[in-house]
Amino acid sequence: MMKYAGLCAGLALMTALANPVWAEGETADTIVSTVNGVNITLGQMVALRETLPEQYQSLPDDVLYNGIMEQLIQQEVLRQSVTDLSPRHAATLENDTRGYISGVAIESVVLNAVTDEALQAAYEARFKDAAPQTEYNAAHILVETAEAAEALKAELAAGADFAELAKANSIDTGSGANGGDLGWFGLGVMVKPFEDGVLAAKVGEVAGPIQSDFGHHLILVKETRVAENPTLDQIRDELAAEIENAAIEARVKELTDAATITREGEGLDPAILKNSTLID
Repeated sequence: MMKYAGLCAGLALMTALANPVWAEGETADTIVSTVNGVNITLGQMVALRETLPEQYQSLPDDVLYNGIMEQLIQQEVLRQSVTDLSPRHAATLENDTRGYISGVAIESVVLNAVTDEALQAAYEARFKDAAPQTEYNAAHILVETAEAAEALKAELAAGADFAELAKANSIDTGSGANGGDLGWFGLGVMVKPFEDGVLAAKVGEVAGPIQSDFGHHLILVKETRVAENPTLDQIRDELAAEIENAAIEARVKELTDAATITREGEGLDPAILKNSTLID
C-alpha cells in the first residue's frame, strides 16, 4: 500500500486540474517534469501506469495523468534526499536491477523460441515413435489392514457388490463415496505397488490385497482401452513450456561459456549467508 500512497495523494490534489495538452511527436523520452535537473519522462509515466491496480487504471485520463506525474515527482525528491545507501539497500537495489534485466533477456529468448514451427516439431518428436499406451478404468477399496482386505474379498466372492462395500468400508473417502471408482488413468499416475496390481489384474476380477503406503487395496479393473494421442492444441502449453525452458537453458549456457567468470567465494563457509550483520 505504501507504493501507492503518493499516487493517492497526487490524485486527490490533481482531480480538478485541466486535461494535459498533447502535441504531436511525443516519445518515451519526452520530458514531462524535472526535479533538481533530473528528468522525468513520458515513458516512465506510461510504465508506471501499466503497474497500477485496475481501479486506478480506470480513472479519468486527466486524473491519472496528473496523479502519476505527482507520484514520480514525489519519488524523485525522496530518492534525492537519500545520499548514502546502506549495504543492505545497495545490495537489494543491485539484485532487483539484475533480476529485472535478466527477465528482459529471458523474454526475448522465449519470444523467438516458441513459434508454430517449433511447437509442431516438438509435437511430432514426442509422438512419431510413441508406442500405443493402455489406459485403465478401475475402482478400489482401501482399508488399513490386510486382514480387513481379505475379509472384504471373501464377501465379494460370496456375491457382495463392490461399489457398496467401497462406500461402506474404504478409507479413501474421495473414491469411496463413488463406489471406489477412480476413472480412467494411464501408467505413471498411481503409486508403483498399485500400478503393479492393476497390470497384474484381469478385467472384471478383484485383485489384491495390494499394499502401498496408503494401506491395503482391493482392485477391480473394469475395462481397458488404447489411449489416443492428444492433439497439439491439447498440450500446446506443455510443449511451449518445454521449448521455453530448453531455449533459456541453451542461452544461459551460451552466455556463461562465453563469459569470463571467477568464483572467489567457493571457499567460504556457506553458513555465512546467515550473517545479516554484514549488510547492516
